[in-house]
Amino acid sequence: MNEHVSTPSPILYMIVCAAQRAQQTADVVPQLQAAGWDVCVIATSQASRWMDLPMLARSCGHVVRTDYKLPWEADPLPKADAMLVMPATFNTINKWAQGIGDTLAVSLLCEALGRGTSPVIAVPCLKMDLVRHPAFQKNITRFA
Repeated sequence: MNEHVSTPSPILYMIVCAAQRAQQTADVVPQLQAAGWDVCVIATSQASRWMDLPMLARSCGHVVRTDYKLPWEADPLPKADAMLVMPATFNTINKWAQGIGDTLAVSLLCEALGRGTSPVIAVPCLKMDLVRHPAFQKNITRFA
């Protein structure tokens, strides 16, 4: 007898930063799920104010994390197979490049960069003046 064994979907951490496109997260999640991903949303504190977190949690089937857990708490999210930073802001990209993990979102990105095994895609959302900023120009080369 041939039994169908389902393979679990790969886990995608969608890191959401505080830029206008954060409001599109609820539209992007179903597209990622249709592509076969099990999506977990991690939002910066400011970005979380622009989204309906309970609705996103229902859509994803996971809590939306915005902050660090306490040391004795289990991580409510499964380990990520890949990460998508969308939108990636000037602040997040520069802190990530410099290893300044002062938020859960940036700390997870710093860990992924240090591990070097998880694919990470960043979709920047910056004004052109910020793209031309010398710190950004220097820091973005760390990801090449």
